[in-house]
Amino acid sequence: MIPSLLRGCCALLLGFAFTLAAATWHPPNIVIIFADDLGYGDLGCYGHPSIRTPHLDRMAAEGLRFTDFYSAAEVCTPSRAALLTGRYPIRSGMAGARRVLFPNSKGGLPPGEITIAEALKERGYATAHIGKWHLGIHAGSRPTEQGFDLSFGLPYSNDMDARSDLPRGATSSSDPPVNGWMVPLLRNGEVVEKPADQTTLTRRYTEEAQRFIRESKSRPFFLYFPHTFPHVPLFASPAFRGRSPRGIYGDAVEELDWSVGEILTTLRREDLAERTLVFFTSDNGPWLTQGLQGGSAGLLRDGKGSTWEGGMREPGIAWWPGRIKPGITREPANAMDLFATSLALAGASLPTDRIIDGIDLRPLLLESKPLPERPFFYYRGANLAACRVGMFKAHFFTQTGYGQGKRELHDPPVLFHLARDPGERHNIAAQHADVIAAIQTEVHRHQEKLIPGKPQLD
Repeated sequence: MIPSLLRGCCALLLGFAFTLAAATWHPPNIVIIFADDLGYGDLGCYGHPSIRTPHLDRMAAEGLRFTDFYSAAEVCTPSRAALLTGRYPIRSGMAGARRVLFPNSKGGLPPGEITIAEALKERGYATAHIGKWHLGIHAGSRPTEQGFDLSFGLPYSNDMDARSDLPRGATSSSDPPVNGWMVPLLRNGEVVEKPADQTTLTRRYTEEAQRFIRESKSRPFFLYFPHTFPHVPLFASPAFRGRSPRGIYGDAVEELDWSVGEILTTLRREDLAERTLVFFTSDNGPWLTQGLQGGSAGLLRDGKGSTWEGGMREPGIAWWPGRIKPGITREPANAMDLFATSLALAGASLPTDRIIDGIDLRPLLLESKPLPERPFFYYRGANLAACRVGMFKAHFFTQTGYGQGKRELHDPPVLFHLARDPGERHNIAAQHADVIAAIQTEVHRHQEKLIPGKPQLD
């Protein structure tokens, strides 16, 4: 009699606990912080000797730091399209010879694409875009038409809409004119300021992001926070100007680091840290042709605009106290994976009417399990330039990111072992014909199913 009564009580208590847990279950908040033109070697935790990034260094120490994390494109527009849709940008038409959208471009992210914001909004998430957009300024492509409840920031890169009388070389100057570019600051599509005061952007973005977090804390939220800097022209607020031994580039990065610290502090202060995934990365590598106003890819080869490692391998840091164990991972992953991961965390299903190229990173992030081996394709515009499988990378053509370098075709492809030679200096194709054949098989499979989207950039 007594054991039966105890069993009944235990069952009742367990049922009550389950009901309570279900009633209070809160899908995690998701924050993606996206730098612009930050190089693999530009943070303290990635080896930079003179740029001080204590907040990102702490984020990396408390979270998971990736050694092999990639942008899905070598320049701004396609990399952003890929992150938000989980798809190679050629599939959405957001890749082409012109490479990025300009103020006079007629295209943009097609309305038929599904963004992280749209998918999470259907799950009850509050959504915000704060920072640089660069995915289109026309109807159907704007942030509030791509799933964002709130949008605050620049419509495209901060070096666009330059004044006609701007002196030559002003963009890459260490002291560019504050009013040299007429790019507007927008709130939900309405002009707040023109030209935007770029010395205030990082601070104002940060304050806007903090406000969104505080006002949205009673429900799950998704914050997409693509910074304007360290894209040229470089600006920093008076609190950071002249502070870094690395010059204005260091000033801009150190202010960005401050911003990350403010976001993490806000999450802690609002008791949201343990139910918020924060991911930090960059859209592409450093713009090396900008001289001292460009960043560093560390030991990697080349930078922005190229499909060498320096153009697309980026810092990648995942932070979620109590859920992600501190550590370093050498598992290859990329920005398209944030789409599938975000949807999975929110309990949303992946779209079944299109190919999604990213995968769910939860096994790696939450259980430290290895990811399945898969190919990663490096596109330059709409052209497939290289492919990585495991630690091997084959280049079918190579070209410097910017400048006068001509395209060099490789038949057979050149091959590098990225673990032994991350700087891609030693071609080992002659010793690994079998590896090249296996990579070419993966390329054939990829191209066989590839249906390019209607071109939006050209």
